[in-house]
Amino acid sequence: MVRVESETASGMNGARAKAKRLLADPAVTCVVVERKDRLGRMNVELVEAALSATGRRLVVLDDGEGENDLVCDMVEVLTSFCARLYGHSSAKNRARKALQAAEHG
Repeated sequence: MVRVESETASGMNGARAKAKRLLADPAVTCVVVERKDRLGRMNVELVEAALSATGRRLVVLDDGEGENDLVCDMVEVLTSFCARLYGHSSAKNRARKALQAAEHG
């Protein structure tokens, strides 16, 4: 049986219902994507390892090797820095609010 899921969403978006449903379904033994960055911008290797650990596999049709490698690497680095910057600010704010809440009751 073949199941096709089409989703137009950013690889940065983790709240993708179709992708989550597809990856969580143990009946899906092979996940095929056009390009790695359509599944996720970073750490697609972790998804691939998790699938492999359960006897499933990820197939990437266009591995993206070639002239865009440097551009892709720069996008990944910038994305990582932005995530760290905004993640740290957010974490600091949550920690500050939690401490204030604990002090006041």
